[in-house]
Amino acid sequence: HKKLITMLQLQGEMNRWVHADWPNQGFAWYRAIWIEASEMLEHYGWKWWKHQQPDLAQVKLEVIDIVHFMLSMELSSGKPIAEIAEKIVADFAAPRATDDIKTSIELLALETLQDKSAHFDIIAGLMHQLEMDFDELYERYVGKNVLNIFRQDHGYKTGEYKKLWDGREDNEYLEDILGVLDVNSGSYREDVYASLSNRYSTIQ
Repeated sequence: HKKLITMLQLQGEMNRWVHADWPNQGFAWYRAIWIEASEMLEHYGWKWWKHQQPDLAQVKLEVIDIVHFMLSMELSSGKPIAEIAEKIVADFAAPRATDDIKTSIELLALETLQDKSAHFDIIAGLMHQLEMDFDELYERYVGKNVLNIFRQDHGYKTGEYKKLWDGREDNEYLEDILGVLDVNSGSYREDVYASLSNRYSTIQ
């Protein structure tokens, strides 16, 4: 529950970076979700006429991206964060999926298009099929979110920020950092940011 509240707070912060009055912009969150679902299916592989190996790391990244949009959709309702978190916890407690991950992804796209709502219960079902627990979701979500905010703080929009640090991409450094930090620490988010700052300052 605490972790979900952190995620919701981070999402609100990130959205304010994009637009100060973001909840009133009429952003089509549902459209972003079903498009990302189709990208998830591409990464998993569905073409019967050619050999395809599922790229599970990319499939998981699409889950993270979709969760960003779903949290935004819930936040734009204007309801209190604690109430939103409770609803999402209940959804996670009742996962839904088909017997095949490909049709589970299609179920997510279908229901999102039908009611333009966030279906965390289907995300929970997909996570179960990907053997991805909530701690992994939280770790990857916070990592990606903090990196986005770090980029903005260091001149991403003005072009001053360098994504390559000593020849490696910043998200590779992020993976290293996530591998050593304690995901259950109360200061996890601050620890990720501080670790990024320390690494970034050594290559300047």
